[in-house]
Amino acid sequence: MKITTVFPIILCLLLAVGTTSYANSPPNIILIVIDDLGWQCLSSFGSEDVQTPVLDQLAAEGTIFTNFYTTSPICSPSRTAVTVGQYPYRWRITSFLAERALNERRGMAQWLDPSAPTLPRMLQNAGYATGHFGKWHLGGQRDVGEAPLITEYGFDVSLTNFEGLGPRVLPLLNRFDGSEPRRYSLGSDRLGHPDEITWVDRNMVTPAFIDGALELIKKAQEDGKPFYLNLWLDDVHTPLYPSAELRGDGSKRALYLGVLVEMDRQLAVLFDFIRGDETLRNNTLILFTSDNGHEHGAGSGGPLRESKGTLYEGGVRVPLIVWGDGLLTPEAKGRRNDTAIFQGLDFVPSLLTITGVAAPPGVEFDGEDFSAIILGKAITQERKEPIFWRRPPDRPGPANNRWPDLALREGPWKFLMQFDGSRPQLYNLDTDISESQNLAGQRPDLVTKYRNLLNEWNATMPRDAGQPE
Repeated sequence: MKITTVFPIILCLLLAVGTTSYANSPPNIILIVIDDLGWQCLSSFGSEDVQTPVLDQLAAEGTIFTNFYTTSPICSPSRTAVTVGQYPYRWRITSFLAERALNERRGMAQWLDPSAPTLPRMLQNAGYATGHFGKWHLGGQRDVGEAPLITEYGFDVSLTNFEGLGPRVLPLLNRFDGSEPRRYSLGSDRLGHPDEITWVDRNMVTPAFIDGALELIKKAQEDGKPFYLNLWLDDVHTPLYPSAELRGDGSKRALYLGVLVEMDRQLAVLFDFIRGDETLRNNTLILFTSDNGHEHGAGSGGPLRESKGTLYEGGVRVPLIVWGDGLLTPEAKGRRNDTAIFQGLDFVPSLLTITGVAAPPGVEFDGEDFSAIILGKAITQERKEPIFWRRPPDRPGPANNRWPDLALREGPWKFLMQFDGSRPQLYNLDTDISESQNLAGQRPDLVTKYRNLLNEWNATMPRDAGQPE
């Protein structure tokens, strides 16, 4: 089997990045988004089934946030939110981007509009070196080969998998049992140029992305530039193919835990590099989170109800670890913050404040500035508006027990309902994190209030095929 390499391509692109010097360098930002990592999958978040010492150390040196949310219970819209700071529904990305015909049937765009106000472009224009390494899933997948390149969204360089265009690392599904590894591409190997593709064993995809990220960091250091990079690992999403010694009994759960353990070990290369350089250690902010809740039968949300694809807590509440040795307040290091309620939508305005970069004129964010919370200068902060969710159009739930279409969180209260306002569900998450005691009948005042708020908010969003006329 012929194996090509994309790393010379990456290096050439990096060499094309210009240089800028800063007397007082703005902070470097690393945004790590894992794929389908549940709220209680890490040992630092309470898992008793696995140990994740590398991420546990990151958490012990930083802050754990237990009331952090993704903006959607599924990948493409949640990734849109952390990129543009606006509800992904505004850009007609309401579920995972797939084949052209399926996107059309669901009333979705084929890719994120490149005119969207992306965080990497804002930072790039301010002199940052920018790179995306890992899953993209905002265009250029399946049979959609004319989507914009990832670099058109404000990245100097990119290296992705089968959910984006440009240089790619595609997995070989190797069982390590003597059988021939199988190529897995979802059609990506038929898109773009073949010389942009590298095939590696599935368990070696993450090291390839980390190597690309380290190249960008080193080049940015040489140029005296701050850097922003996405490290969006497609661990721990299926297909699950860890190394031979981590396959356990071969069950879905065992393979998931094996991939998680291997990913944890592989991240040590990046974290140790940052810690080992005094300048990087003192001026780099790492945010580690997930794009949505766990896949049923693989990860775990602990006490949280349901999983990926639903608006219950198991679908939208995800782990967040923030690390920044020279950027967090001393009090924030080792802290477990159970009070601050914020979401991925808030990353863009928050990181603009932290980097000192202004948004372009006329750009308004749906997210709010939680920079004080992220840096540990405050423990809690009231939101100006509730967090709102709309379910993916292709995730209605069982025919005899439909999942809620809309939801919001305000303070301790979580409210869910159908599009027509029926089947209201109201939970006090301070006392009922598992959403098991519906208080809608006891608090009609809150039901009326939240029903109106949800209807008003949803009316400002473009419709998709999941919403009836």
